[in-house]
Amino acid sequence: MEIGDSVVRKSYGKDITFKIIDIKEGLEGLTYILKGINLRIIADSPVEDLEVVRADYSGETDRVFNREVNSRIKNIMASRFNLRRGYRVSKTVPSKELVFGRPGKILHIDGDAEYLENCLKVYKQLSLEAVGEIVKESDQPKKILEIVKAVKPDIIVLTGHDGIIKDAKDYLDLENYRNSKYFVEAVSELRNYNSSYDELVIFAGACQSCYEKILDAGANFASSPNRVLIHCLDPVFICEKIAYTNVDKVVSIHEVLDNTITGIKGIGGLQTRGKYREGYPKSQYI
Repeated sequence: MEIGDSVVRKSYGKDITFKIIDIKEGLEGLTYILKGINLRIIADSPVEDLEVVRADYSGETDRVFNREVNSRIKNIMASRFNLRRGYRVSKTVPSKELVFGRPGKILHIDGDAEYLENCLKVYKQLSLEAVGEIVKESDQPKKILEIVKAVKPDIIVLTGHDGIIKDAKDYLDLENYRNSKYFVEAVSELRNYNSSYDELVIFAGACQSCYEKILDAGANFASSPNRVLIHCLDPVFICEKIAYTNVDKVVSIHEVLDNTITGIKGIGGLQTRGKYREGYPKSQYI
């Protein structure tokens, strides 16, 4: 088995597909470091528990998530279509064809290049303007403001990898997490730059992140309330709901979370104002 191979763990019923990202040698032999294809999870395993599969293999958990992702995308696009058809004809707006709109602009900072690539594909599929930057979690607090000033986003995602350190007992101690402290520091930098939860919408966190501390630092949304793994695309679906909700509406947190794959165990947050602005009339030249 080599770095880059797709594998499953036999002891877990081959439920999740991983990619081998590193191989370490120890006293008991080789340990294979694994990264989830769909879930933001880093794991390790001895070779005897692994089985190589095709790159397009899907375990049962993967298949469930894939069905849910496709269902979310279909529902989102259908909802937008029905909303556009529902414009009321009045003296102010004589025809819905003359109405146009601009969703919020997204900046997605990710510590993992492959996860970012998957997210950017779905942003494009959902007709969202998103700029992606690969930044290691520990570097995000140092680099975030420079990137934000250049991109000028409405919505910011700070994510990557995280996890609770083995045998940790205090779930509110940032030292018991791999990267939560960096997400907290980066969010604090952003809130010192712009304190308005309406002007700058922030999602931060990854699998098992310290949800409470990230929210306390100033994020609108964070992971993970129940310290569970989150799906790679959960931040995308949160951004979509905010980006396509009118600025005169506060989005119910329940509606935002209904849009995600992981749900309330993996994501939580605060009521947040939408970022979609309607315009009128639509130019005849575009």
